[in-house]
Amino acid sequence: MKACVSLRQELESWEDDGGAGEPAMTGTPSQIEWAVRIKEMVGDEFDRVGQSFRNVALKQSGTKRIQTEEILSILDEKRDEVMSRTQAGYFIHDWNEISDQVRRMIGQDSRFGLIKSSRLERSVK
Repeated sequence: MKACVSLRQELESWEDDGGAGEPAMTGTPSQIEWAVRIKEMVGDEFDRVGQSFRNVALKQSGTKRIQTEEILSILDEKRDEVMSRTQAGYFIHDWNEISDQVRRMIGQDSRFGLIKSSRLERSVK
């Protein structure tokens, strides 16, 4: 029983120290501090764009809604890719001035191109 308590205490200590959470960001202390603030803004931007698409999806039905939900899947995947980066320099260099990077990331995805083409084909018919 004593070993179990010890193991539990070790696990709680490990979790308190970060455990299996996000990997540590790399860079100088000042770069990391700067990048952490930028990363929070990037997360907020992904949230904002996602909420916009969710609001649109609520007003849609059928194929359009399914396609908007597919775009939300692409957005979630792009968010995971960006937010998993651990190099402070990446956030400082690529995201310091947030403009339309999230929209461009989605637009450059080949799956989005297929959705856009499909919508154009339906509108021509």
